[in-house]
Amino acid sequence: MKSINFFLKYSLVLIVFIASCKSKSTPSNNPLESSEEFKFKQRLGHIYFTILQLNDVYEIAPIQGNKYGGMARVAALHRQLVKENPNTMLVLAGDFLNPSLLGTMKVDGERVRGKQMVEVMNAMKFDLVAFGNHEFDLSYSDLQKRLNESEFKWLSSNVFHNQNGENSFFHKVINGKKENVNETYIKEYSLGNNTIKLGFISVCIPSNPRSYVTYTDIYKEAERTYNELKDSVDVVLGLTHVKVEQDKEIAKKLPNIPLFMGGHEHNNMYVKEGNAYIAKADANAKTVYIHRFEFNPETKKLNFKSELKTISDKLPVDKEVDSVVKKWQNLLNVNIKDVVDNPNEVVYKAIEPLDARDTPVRSVQTNMGIIIAEAMSKSYGDDIIDCAFVNGGSIRIDDILEGDITAVDIFRVLPYGGPVLKVKLTGKLLKEVLDFGENAGGTGAYLQRFNINKNEKGEWLVKGNLIDDTKEYSVATSDYLLKGFDIPFLKDSNPQVIDNYNPNSEEKASDVRKAVIEFLKSK
Repeated sequence: MKSINFFLKYSLVLIVFIASCKSKSTPSNNPLESSEEFKFKQRLGHIYFTILQLNDVYEIAPIQGNKYGGMARVAALHRQLVKENPNTMLVLAGDFLNPSLLGTMKVDGERVRGKQMVEVMNAMKFDLVAFGNHEFDLSYSDLQKRLNESEFKWLSSNVFHNQNGENSFFHKVINGKKENVNETYIKEYSLGNNTIKLGFISVCIPSNPRSYVTYTDIYKEAERTYNELKDSVDVVLGLTHVKVEQDKEIAKKLPNIPLFMGGHEHNNMYVKEGNAYIAKADANAKTVYIHRFEFNPETKKLNFKSELKTISDKLPVDKEVDSVVKKWQNLLNVNIKDVVDNPNEVVYKAIEPLDARDTPVRSVQTNMGIIIAEAMSKSYGDDIIDCAFVNGGSIRIDDILEGDITAVDIFRVLPYGGPVLKVKLTGKLLKEVLDFGENAGGTGAYLQRFNINKNEKGEWLVKGNLIDDTKEYSVATSDYLLKGFDIPFLKDSNPQVIDNYNPNSEEKASDVRKAVIEFLKSK
């Protein structure tokens, strides 16, 4: 019973009394009040287990000036939890292979593409992960490599490999043999003659269409897999990667699932929906959730407590995992020093959080997007550039930056870099480009802008003046956009592109990240 005693050491945030899928009961009417009376005391025959939950982790090293996050710190916490109770699982609710600054690097001529994350997660001994939409940022061949390299189990019921219109399960290849990614997962814990069978279901938000992926309906698949699983286990839990509103809808349809460990949102939340709770931690392991469970095999009653734990520089690190992290970080620092001398220098203190999340930067003007566009303009000096724009899809961090911002953070925001071009466009072409970007809301072609807005009539203005079709405008933009990748007609070969200046390596504009770093330092 040694593994049970750890519950007496902690004052936890929440207590929930939930029935398992085989036994109906209602949650405590006042769980906070009950927490003063109820403790996980040593109860003969009861089974205790813990789940450590992460979600949306793209960085293996600490962020925000080394203050928060870091997988070596999470690994040390995991080791501590296993010591307290060997019945401990480590899970991740989707989004970890991309985006990341490390993932864009080349090692031995090949892009890393999440290899660093899988290597670290193997060292951490993860048990189970769910597919997130960002896993499908990778090409199919890269995703298959990461699946093959992973030593943990994958789970999803609504994503399938589409090959020439035929759908099949994603799979690993281990020693030449295929092992399918399962739609459900079962974990057993025992104490003497008593056993709990713990089942997991998972669905992924269909927000990243790729030719090699088929998404099926999240609600139907959640209900189907739950019904297929419920009679063979004692408890079913969710490990999902969908919007919280979708988690709530699933909870309404499946009221006997007590806990959904979710991802996709990047800010922590603990939301009650009917008899269920939905738990999501902060992105990049700034926080994690620790869920501690007590199961009564006779009544089939499951009690659990959930604790949100901050991963900060006050925590120890796991030496084995830290050595893997440092190996990759050393490779990264070598690459960064080609652009800036001091990668870990704090260049800005964000009093107001800077929003660089995928959905906002691809649909509205955000403070991070505007900073990048203004920095591009100012990289050529004041009053030389009329306006600037950059595609939202070039902003790859999918996170909010707070507090101390380092040079590395800017590289995380703009991992692909590239020069800032000074281009002369006719007013007519400039308006066409801006219209295209506005109509591309929700995609990577949406433009973050500086010195560009609209009047009440919906007409485009530059520096407060209407754009003149016949006038030439000096614009700061990216070399990516001028290749026509996001806006097909914005090419150097277009006769309405009057001039194109590409900066030399000594200029601030030679790399957009250098431009942003220098701009923030000036602020």
